[in-house]
Amino acid sequence: MTQNEAIFPKDRHALYEAHGYSAAIRSGDLLFVSGQVGSRADGTPEPDFAAQVRLAFANLEATLAAAGCTFRDIVDVTTFHTDPEHQFETIMTVKNEIFPRPPYPNWTAIGVNWLAGFDFEIKVIARIPNKP
Repeated sequence: MTQNEAIFPKDRHALYEAHGYSAAIRSGDLLFVSGQVGSRADGTPEPDFAAQVRLAFANLEATLAAAGCTFRDIVDVTTFHTDPEHQFETIMTVKNEIFPRPPYPNWTAIGVNWLAGFDFEIKVIARIPNKP
């Protein structure tokens, strides 16, 4: 039976302790990453939307790195948006920087009306690369 292992980035933000969850769980060769938001170190939201999206991706990158993964190891993405119609262009700009060429991961975008003060959240599943 596979033993699950909690993964946290080196400089983890306060939300993990405040709300009692892991940044990610390693299960076999898969990494299940909790929703990452544009949180500052103290757990507060970055107020500028574009900066919040970039910070969410930076927090995601740090969590992936803690498990030996990169953005290229992501196979499935789910994003949550408080105002998709007006946020889409900004999100796509950042997304296209992170994933500039195929193969692209699966992606599901969901409009929501509340994200605890945040406007964007991203959760992913990644395959942990084999180490030689």
